[in-house]
Amino acid sequence: MLFLWVFGNNIEDTRGRFRYLLFYLLAGLAATAAHIAIQPASTVPVVGASGAIAGIMGAYLVLFPNVRIRTLVIFFFITSIQIRAKWLLGFWLVSQFFVNPNDGVAWMAHVGGFLFGVAAALLWKARGEQAEPVDPEPYGSPA
Repeated sequence: MLFLWVFGNNIEDTRGRFRYLLFYLLAGLAATAAHIAIQPASTVPVVGASGAIAGIMGAYLVLFPNVRIRTLVIFFFITSIQIRAKWLLGFWLVSQFFVNPNDGVAWMAHVGGFLFGVAAALLWKARGEQAEPVDPEPYGSPA
């Protein structure tokens, strides 16, 4: 949910509420389809929310690759750094291939959702659709 909060608001601002909701639902379906296609005998339950969020992350990578994201780093110490979205999201995508399949994580749903998001955002860019807010005041103007 943290990733949805961090990355989702910018995608919603660029697509508008309805198109964002439609995109989110389609990313969830694409994520589920990817999981079933690669692991048809899997007993891991798939709800689709994490794959849909991964779709948002993929779109964010294409539309906002150089935005700096404040990130908590836990290694031998705890600190926060600012890192460009392309590096953070790239690291996250690669990390999905190292998830233990026995951990109960539908990792292929994450990858499928992410790739759907990348493809959708590339299509938006090819059509020349703006990466700026559709409605500068999406929650209505102040009274």
